[in-house]
Amino acid sequence: MKYSYFLILIVVFSSCKSHSEKNKFLKINSPDHHIQVIFSLNDKGQPEYRLTNKGNLLIDNSKLGYILKDDDDFSNAFEIESHSTSTFDEIWEPVVGQYKNIRNNYNQTNISLKEISGKKRTLELIFRVFNDGVGFRYKIPEQANVSQIEIKSEETQFNLADDFKSWWIPGDFNSYENIYNVTPVSQIDSANTPISFKTKDGIYLSIHEANLTDYSDMTLKNNTGGSLLECNLVPWPDGIKVKGQTPFESPWRTIQISDTAGGLIESSLILNLNEPNKIEDTSWIKPMKYTGIWWSVHLGFETFEIGPHHAGTTEKTKKIIDAASELGLTGVLVEGWNKGWDKRNKSDSIPDFLNSTDDYDLNYLVCYAKSKQVELIIHHETFGNIAHYEEFMEPSFKMIKELGLSSVKGGYAGDINPSNQFKHGQFMVRHYRKQLEMAAKYGIMLDIHEPIKQTGIRRTYPNFMTAEGVRGMEFAAWSEGNPPSHTVTIPFTRMLAGPVDYNAGIFDIKFKSLANKKFNWRNSKARYPKNPGPSVKTTLSKQLALHVVLFSPMQMSPDLPENYIGHPAFKFLQDVDVVWDDTRVLNAEIGEYITIARKGKDSPNWFIGSMTDENPRSFIINLSFLEAGQKYLATIYKDGDDAHWDTNPTSYEILQIEVSNKSILNIKLVAGGGQAISIIPIAL
Repeated sequence: MKYSYFLILIVVFSSCKSHSEKNKFLKINSPDHHIQVIFSLNDKGQPEYRLTNKGNLLIDNSKLGYILKDDDDFSNAFEIESHSTSTFDEIWEPVVGQYKNIRNNYNQTNISLKEISGKKRTLELIFRVFNDGVGFRYKIPEQANVSQIEIKSEETQFNLADDFKSWWIPGDFNSYENIYNVTPVSQIDSANTPISFKTKDGIYLSIHEANLTDYSDMTLKNNTGGSLLECNLVPWPDGIKVKGQTPFESPWRTIQISDTAGGLIESSLILNLNEPNKIEDTSWIKPMKYTGIWWSVHLGFETFEIGPHHAGTTEKTKKIIDAASELGLTGVLVEGWNKGWDKRNKSDSIPDFLNSTDDYDLNYLVCYAKSKQVELIIHHETFGNIAHYEEFMEPSFKMIKELGLSSVKGGYAGDINPSNQFKHGQFMVRHYRKQLEMAAKYGIMLDIHEPIKQTGIRRTYPNFMTAEGVRGMEFAAWSEGNPPSHTVTIPFTRMLAGPVDYNAGIFDIKFKSLANKKFNWRNSKARYPKNPGPSVKTTLSKQLALHVVLFSPMQMSPDLPENYIGHPAFKFLQDVDVVWDDTRVLNAEIGEYITIARKGKDSPNWFIGSMTDENPRSFIINLSFLEAGQKYLATIYKDGDDAHWDTNPTSYEILQIEVSNKSILNIKLVAGGGQAISIIPIAL
């Protein structure tokens, strides 16, 4: 099993005690004593918590508890039956990630609450306080008066101490694909998580959840117009939010805290609140750079469906394989390879996961790709037909394994069938986990689109390589696109949940290649009347920098191969790693700019990605993180002086200079621009 424990220290420093006091305060401090959770029971015997950082109040009294089926109140009239406190410290090694080693250090308090009267049921609360935030969860132990659990409402609150600045997307039960709003908390109606905040004192917070297992997605609702956010779980069709049986536990509710915006990215709190790796042999889990048949369909001159413009044919796939081999990429994704696309997005859609279209020879292409040191990535578009997919899931994974392949991109475009189920409800959480566990059984890595949000499960199942769950690159092809600020917001919001399959790396930013394409059904004015003309709202150098900034162990170079072959800037995408031994955010402000330095996995090479929003910026970067005494060659891919995300996005320069850990770099970014830097040791 590929994980290591270098330090394990578990000390119980407060034994269990019994209490009968209705009002009781318990304080749980972080190991460095900067963060403190104060737990109490109010006058009604309802559990509450408060949160401070360095003595400053961040979250005021916030209620906890459940309302069960038939309005059964499981949130009041409690007393503290017992509590215990412990500390934990370990260092563990992720299979793939942003760091070679991760420290997991927290103080924990377990609180057992018992109803004073009535059924006298027991509810447990667990708080873990880290140096970078807090996690808490509910447990309902097995007991005489409780067997089946049906939750009507989780009463968790986040009563923010002030009207913090916030970055959020609506609490949609089916999609995370939205541009982020930037408003005070009081202007939020509903929100998906992660949702991030900045206080007036410059402290950064992010609310999310960890280890979402057999439960429904937590969205947040603002019912008061103030700064109180309340848990709003995604429901089943009958209105019940979560169904289970004792012993029962919720996901962790998480609050990350940092003095800097970059500290949110550097935090591993979400991963630390998940269980250790369950896959014994992880040798088959290998990061990948790939290209494929995808962008041409989004641009609209080819189709997923069989016909005169079908993209996924044998001959076209061979050309993509040849291009991938020439470009040094190890994977090729083909969407639309299988039968059943003629009814996509329809309730009776029945995609075939075992048989390819008549113009696509799967077995031949698997062999042809292997002869070019390339591997096919199989696409499973379910169209939301869950029962059908689950019937064919294991046979299809078995077939993929027998073909000697190791990767699947999953898709859930369209409404869920059975009807009235939400993509983010407990029904689908169970399905996504079944898919992940089945893939692990057959040695398959997953990249999931239209997913349930990530909550750190990749620690437990590291074959969960990456996921979409974001308004990604495809929106540039057939809508108004994504503004320059979007990609400097994602690292502090969506990426806090886990790796992002954004599909960055478009070189033909103004889509000039479309001029030679006669068929273009997607970009017709009749279909998208509000689209003034598609383009990617970045510079070319920013497209390179995104491969450093947006973490994903599977990175796609999505543009048409002819836009890469022979292009000098593609050298950066060949050189850059996709998994890392170290990650350092050198400067950052949410939605404005970011500069990240990352050290390659088991490599001495460093890579820097720097990006800005619509505003030009200049930075001074200190390279003191480099190894002392070692000289490096820095290759800098920068915006041209005349570059601009809208008027001249492809102007760039490539410079090379010698640097060391004493060097200072001056980084200049144009509007909507970026800079990508590779730093490679020079042999002494």
